[in-house]
Amino acid sequence: MELDLIDVHFDLQAVKPREIEEALEDPFALRFLPDSDRREVRYYALGRTIGDRYLFLAFWTDGKSIRPIAARDMTDAEQRFYDRKYAQIK
Repeated sequence: MELDLIDVHFDLQAVKPREIEEALEDPFALRFLPDSDRREVRYYALGRTIGDRYLFLAFWTDGKSIRPIAARDMTDAEQRFYDRKYAQIK
């Protein structure tokens, strides 16, 4: 899928587009059910980059492109959750 970075509302210097792609392509990424209380359905993911950076992502997709809404480092609790799930799968 194509990454749509037009008019994002977070700092692309803090989280590079390549890191967003890597976290979304992480085979062990955790994706959560969409938030359906909104007009625009949002999806959430916890993923890790090749450089071992743990990222939380909120995004919208239409099946052809992905538009990130938020991207940040995981909190300690989110990282522990990711690591527990990773250990179960691995």
